[in-house]
Amino acid sequence: MKKIILNFIIIGLAAIAFTVAPAQEINIQSEINVLGQTKPIPIALSGFTGVGAEVLKFDLTVQGFSFVAPDAAQYLISGSDAAGISGTLTDKFAKRELLSRSYNGASLRRQAHALADDIVFAVTGKKGIGQTKIAFKSQPSGNGAGEIYVADFDGYNPQRVTTDGAIVAKPAWVPGRLAVYYTSYARGNPDIFYHSLSSGQRRVIAGYSGLNTSAAVSPDGAKIAMVLSKSGSPNIWVCNADGTGLKQITHGDEDSSPTWSPDGSWICFATKHNERRRLAKVPGGGGTVQYLDTTGAPNPTEPDWSPDGKWIAFTSQMRDFNICVMPVDGSAPPAVLVGGQNPSWAPNSRTLIYNRSLGYRQMLSVLDVFTKQYKDGARATGSSSQPAWAK
Repeated sequence: MKKIILNFIIIGLAAIAFTVAPAQEINIQSEINVLGQTKPIPIALSGFTGVGAEVLKFDLTVQGFSFVAPDAAQYLISGSDAAGISGTLTDKFAKRELLSRSYNGASLRRQAHALADDIVFAVTGKKGIGQTKIAFKSQPSGNGAGEIYVADFDGYNPQRVTTDGAIVAKPAWVPGRLAVYYTSYARGNPDIFYHSLSSGQRRVIAGYSGLNTSAAVSPDGAKIAMVLSKSGSPNIWVCNADGTGLKQITHGDEDSSPTWSPDGSWICFATKHNERRRLAKVPGGGGTVQYLDTTGAPNPTEPDWSPDGKWIAFTSQMRDFNICVMPVDGSAPPAVLVGGQNPSWAPNSRTLIYNRSLGYRQMLSVLDVFTKQYKDGARATGSSSQPAWAK
């Protein structure tokens, strides 16, 4: 187990060395409307035939690009993945080279992720997500016992980080740290554990009688919102990062799935109100509950607040489960994007990871909210679900 964790940290923290050829760079901002629906940025790829092509197409598709023939493209990517990754990005309309780089010092896959990140930044001025991580639960048989895993955002390089041999659920990252909170039945009851990926240290944060689940860490890492049933109904409680200072902040029926606003002032959650499932928000320190309008997307649950504070993604259950997104300010109704559950925002506030059904099991998929383009992540042999994106 220690060897697995050590390997993960070495891989996750490996620096990618690169050399930069002289080139002029410009930033071009793409516009999106209130709902975020827009056409993808046309880009063409040449010279890449293996892992490089695979990674570039995955990363850029889920960040708002589409791959087209050179004569229909605005941007041209040329390069090689034969022995290390090298690439050049050209704006065909402006007739200017925006980027020219070679990469070494890591696997071809990681080099390609780094090139994709540089392309995203050169075109949009925003940081790419190619080198980010996710946590998720994996179950060999599709149900029952499982473990928590960490992987690259596209599902590659999975590393098992728990050995509970029990039902596990709801991993949540500590912002800026190699650590997660999660729920486990390892002691026979659904308890919330803190688990350090760097040291392997693990401790119980909430082990009260009844339900302890759905830990959500505040943006500064100082507080945890969670669902406890210690007072009867499942409600939202908040405590310090070490489990002390516990305070109940909701008193409704069947409260679930807390998520913090980026400034830490609000917690959005799902609840039952007048016999209907609703989304609501409450001040992080407790106070008056405010209900959100999700008309057109009934039975909402599993909300996740985008890092830029503008959007809430959630699961809506109509006949099937669907991923929906709406503006936090209520300026537009929810948009139903794709079938699936458990959405989690990337640090770029435009890409979501979620799980969807594939026969008897669940698999992870990645969605660009603004174009509705999606890609399926690397397929595991079991069932993968409840992803959480590290921020």
